[in-house]
Amino acid sequence: MVSRPPHKIAHVYRSAPVARAAVAGTAVLALALTACDGGVHGTPGGSGVRDAYFPKAGNGGYDVTHYGLTLAYDPDHRRLTGTARITARATKDLSAFDLDLKGLTVQGVTVEGRRARFQRAGQELTVRPHGELDKGETFGVTVRYSGTPRTLTDPDGSKEGWLYTADGALALGEPVGSMAWFPGNDHPSDKAAYDVEVTVPKGLQAVSNGELKSTTTSGDRTTYHWHTAEPMASYLAMVAIGHYKITRSVLKNHLPVYAAVDPTQEAASRAVLAKLPEIIEWEEYNFGPYPFSSTGMVVDRGEDAGYALETQNRPVFPGAPGTGTLVHELAHQWFGDSVTPASWRDMWLNEGFATYAEWLWEEDHGGPSAQQTFDALYRGEDENVDPEELWAFPPARPSDAAHISAHPVYERGAMVLHKIRQKAGDDAFYDIVQGWAAAHRHGNATTADFTSYVEKKAPGKDFSEIWKDWLYGDGKPARP
Repeated sequence: MVSRPPHKIAHVYRSAPVARAAVAGTAVLALALTACDGGVHGTPGGSGVRDAYFPKAGNGGYDVTHYGLTLAYDPDHRRLTGTARITARATKDLSAFDLDLKGLTVQGVTVEGRRARFQRAGQELTVRPHGELDKGETFGVTVRYSGTPRTLTDPDGSKEGWLYTADGALALGEPVGSMAWFPGNDHPSDKAAYDVEVTVPKGLQAVSNGELKSTTTSGDRTTYHWHTAEPMASYLAMVAIGHYKITRSVLKNHLPVYAAVDPTQEAASRAVLAKLPEIIEWEEYNFGPYPFSSTGMVVDRGEDAGYALETQNRPVFPGAPGTGTLVHELAHQWFGDSVTPASWRDMWLNEGFATYAEWLWEEDHGGPSAQQTFDALYRGEDENVDPEELWAFPPARPSDAAHISAHPVYERGAMVLHKIRQKAGDDAFYDIVQGWAAAHRHGNATTADFTSYVEKKAPGKDFSEIWKDWLYGDGKPARP
C-alpha cells in the first residue's frame, strides 16, 4: 500500500423455526447453538486469530482453500446480492466455526449441502454444522446474503470495504475490508484460490483479480467471471465496477496484461502505462520471476479511494500513478502478495521492500543512489517525511493498528534493508532478496523467518546490531 492518508454447496433455506428465532432475537439462537449434543467431541473453532493489531480478524479451526463468490450488484439501489461457496479443511475437530462478515443480511447457510444453524454477533458469523467436522476433513460451506454493503473506516482514518463511486463501486480490503462484501477467514495468514463472478447492468464492466475467464450477457445484465489460481490473502481481493477503458497486451515474457482505466484518467495514465513492461522486466531482474499468471492495473478516479493498493495481479490506483508509485505497487506482487505477512505485525516486510524498490529504481535510472536517499532520511532532509514520525517506533513493532502504514514501516523498513545490503554486499544482498521471494513464494512469513533467512544466506556476517538498533530498537540509532 502507498499514499494512504496520514496517520496511511447446494442452496438450502433455513427451517422456519430457525428463521423465527432470528426474528425473535439472538438469545433463542444462542441457546440453540450452545445446547448440549450427545456424543459431540469437537469444539468451536474460535473467533479471531489473536492478531496483535486486529484480534478479531480471522478465525480458528480451519484453512480455506477456495472461495467461489457469485455477486450481483445494482448500483442504482446500492444493493449487493451474494452467494459464497467456501471450501476449507478442518485443522481440529469442529462443532462450530466462525466466518468474518460485517453488515449485510444472511439468508441461509449450508455445510456439505445440509442446512446449518448460524448466529450473528458483530463481525462474527458463527456456523454450527448438522454434524461435527473431523480434523483433516475438507468441507464446503455456502452462505447466501444480501443488502447494502458498508464502507469501513480503518484505525488510520482511511476508507475500505465497499466504496461507492460515481458509476459503480470499488471493493478494497486492506487490512480487514473484505468482510464488508463476502464472508471468509479475513486474515493474511489464510490464503486461498478465488473464482469471482460479478453481474452488473449491461454497459458497466466488473474487474477483479486473476484472469477473465468469460463474459456473458443476458438481457440487460452482464456477468464477468474472474479466476485467481495462485493463493491470495483476503485483503488483496478486489472488485471494481464502473465504466473503464480496457487495454489488453502481452509482455516479452508472455505475461498477459489487463488494464482498466477510468475514462477521466485515460490521457493522464497513458505514459505511465507504457512503462509497465519496463518496470516488470526490471523487477524480475532484481527480485526473480514474476510470481503470478497475469499483471495489470485499475486506475479509478482519485476521489474514490485516496490511496493506491497492491491488490493481487492488478493494483488499484486513485488516478494516474507516478512511476515511483507504479514501481512500489508492482514490487508488492513479490513482497506482500506472493510472500504475505503471517500477521499485521509483519507489515514492514511488505512496505519496506516496496519502498526500497523505489529507491533502487531511482538509483538505476539517474536519480539519487539508495545511499543518498538513506542519508537524507537519517539527517531529516526528506521533505515528505517528518523526522519525529520516522523514529516514533521500530518497523517490526508498530505502536498500534493506526500506525501499521506509518513512516517507520515504510521508510525505516527500507532503511533496514539498506543496512543489510551494506553489511552483506551487493551480490549477497540480491541473492537474499531473490532467495527470500523464492523460498516463501505463495506462502506466509514472519519477521523472525526473515532475519533467520538473512543470517543463513550471509554466514560470517553479524547482523545483530541491525536487528537491535534498526529493526526492533526504539528511537533514532546513534550511527547511520
